[in-house]
Amino acid sequence: MAEYAVEQLNEVVAAINAAAASVDRETAEVTLVAVSKTFDADAIHPTLAAGHRVFGENRVQEAQSKWPGLRAAFDGIELHLIGPLQSNKVRQAVELFDVIETVDRPKLARALASEMEKQAKRPTCFIQINTGEEDQKAGVLPKEADEFIAYCRDELNLPVTGLMCIPPVDEEPSLHFALLRKIARRNGLTQLSMGMSGDFDVAVQFGATHVRVGSAIFGARDYST
Repeated sequence: MAEYAVEQLNEVVAAINAAAASVDRETAEVTLVAVSKTFDADAIHPTLAAGHRVFGENRVQEAQSKWPGLRAAFDGIELHLIGPLQSNKVRQAVELFDVIETVDRPKLARALASEMEKQAKRPTCFIQINTGEEDQKAGVLPKEADEFIAYCRDELNLPVTGLMCIPPVDEEPSLHFALLRKIARRNGLTQLSMGMSGDFDVAVQFGATHVRVGSAIFGARDYST
């Protein structure tokens, strides 16, 4: 398992580099967020030992169970929250994460602003955009994005640097990546978190600065436990 994860990590990095080169982008412009949700500390350890330092988790409670120990063993870890954040978990999220990618509603934004002031800690924020306007999916609707971005930055003074999206599984992802890029550009945002295991190469070609890749590195997830 350890060798598999490191080999797959290297393959993903190579694919990212190739996708960047195909559109004349510098490979340093793209950050690989290795999504370690459902994988325990033992499974993550080899990728850290191999030098990778940027990881993503979906749930605050799960992240709390493994990352404090890993951070004690390895320096320079950058941890991203890429799953929905409940308002009652904001304190723990601000304590633990360096980047929160799923700011998607005013109540959460206000809670984050308040907690950041209390803790004197300001994790970077991304606004999640529901580019497919799917009822079951979190995120701000595209038509409401500009107003919400302005509210977060100007009224709440949140450290918003970029946007994030998860395209519908049955639609061409490039259309959603292009839309996210357009919204970001008109709001002066430079960071785009888009692309997962099945489409990260396309996302890189459309300007992704962060790609969130899990199963292509760690293998299929077991959700039965």
